[in-house]
Amino acid sequence: MSEQSTTFLDRTLGNLLQTVRGVTGGGNRQISGTLKPGLPDADLARLRAQLDACLERRGGEVSSRLRAIDLARAYLSLDATGRERFLRLLAQEYDTDASRVHTAISSLTQAESPGDRRDAEAGLRDALVPSRVRLLTEFNGLDHGIKFLVDLRADLLPLTRRDGEMKALDNDLKRLLTSWFDVGFLELRRITWDSPASLLEKLIDYEAVHEIRSWTDLKNRLDSDRRCYAFLHPGLPGEPLIFVEVALVHGMADNVQRLLDPEAPALDPRRADTAIFYSISNCQKGLAGVNFGNFLIKQVVDALVHDLPNLRTFATLSPLPDFLAWLDERLDQDEEDRGELFSSQEADAIRSAAGKHEVTAAVRSLLAREDWHLDDDIVDALRVPLMRNCARYLLGAKRGERARDRVAHFHLSNGARVERLNWLGDTSSKGLGQSAGIMVNYRYKLDDIEANHEAYTGDGRVVAHASVKKQSKG
Repeated sequence: MSEQSTTFLDRTLGNLLQTVRGVTGGGNRQISGTLKPGLPDADLARLRAQLDACLERRGGEVSSRLRAIDLARAYLSLDATGRERFLRLLAQEYDTDASRVHTAISSLTQAESPGDRRDAEAGLRDALVPSRVRLLTEFNGLDHGIKFLVDLRADLLPLTRRDGEMKALDNDLKRLLTSWFDVGFLELRRITWDSPASLLEKLIDYEAVHEIRSWTDLKNRLDSDRRCYAFLHPGLPGEPLIFVEVALVHGMADNVQRLLDPEAPALDPRRADTAIFYSISNCQKGLAGVNFGNFLIKQVVDALVHDLPNLRTFATLSPLPDFLAWLDERLDQDEEDRGELFSSQEADAIRSAAGKHEVTAAVRSLLAREDWHLDDDIVDALRVPLMRNCARYLLGAKRGERARDRVAHFHLSNGARVERLNWLGDTSSKGLGQSAGIMVNYRYKLDDIEANHEAYTGDGRVVAHASVKKQSKG
């Protein structure tokens, strides 16, 4: 577990213990006793008894809250092995009761009157709800209980791969969180250098796109020609869900190093005509896949227009985190398919630059060099074919019905269009390693946002500028 994750879990545990003291009048009551970190079989039996008592709601509302608090305290005290055993117990033993479902189905098929049928349908709906859902819902009523569940799901997600029982548990938890995190409850708040230090620390911790290296770097990102916004939710007090960082500039930015240059002079925001969204960070791993609704970025655009009516263009400068992984897969295909990636002239130039006879090995060899972007011969050999294939990747690569690129999916869902590709827009090691340094501008044109959203979510169509379409056909 990372140091960052440990800090957040410690904070959650501290908040829950404060809740315990509030309910019990100051005592730190422990119903289930102390569990060993690895949750051995004897402790697993005690945990099962605690879960059963919580489901039976023995002792009334206060006792149920105390048991829920103690379960949370126990979970947070476990190590990785113990937490997996805790979650697997929920997944395996607190699913739907098959016999109860069968009885409910029989009642429905035998119902004769409309009233009996309605009662039987209600009984079947109730029987189909796993008992663990009632257990998980107990935490919703606790102070900081939702944060506990979000962190618990962050632990659960890696265990769901190729494990149907854990996946079913995750589906239950995801449905609960989705119902609690309705977009109507989200609050958009501007973050400034005068914001609470705890919120500024979270901005540093959660920044997932371009690392904030120091407090000086942070202050630069909150300067007069920058804007930063956080989406918050009353269910997670003081814990941001999403951070959005914006640069106010002239024209559409094409290079993130220049955009974030701390030595660049600050621009008077009243003279800026373009807002560039250069970093959007999801802060809660446990909310992955929980849909906060569409048009989140439009809310930020509306806030910017209200404060700075001189702004005319709203766009991103975004990474392409999966482009080279996609290209590498294509390179592994048969020779005929690889021929779609590079023309014969391009393949010759690539082989010559790499000093290799086979084009696949040549491409991989060139991109593996840390400083390839500083070699004019390599740049000349790679630029056109990589830009063409990147355009094809953005416009055509899918995972099911959605764009394969997760950043593209987010912006297309929010109503943006693919505006422009930028060669060597990010020459950091991360940028070169993910996308050969290519970055993309997604543009939010206010009059087209809803139509773009419908085209993508309804028909799976990626709306793009004509120049990008032309580039893909190269």
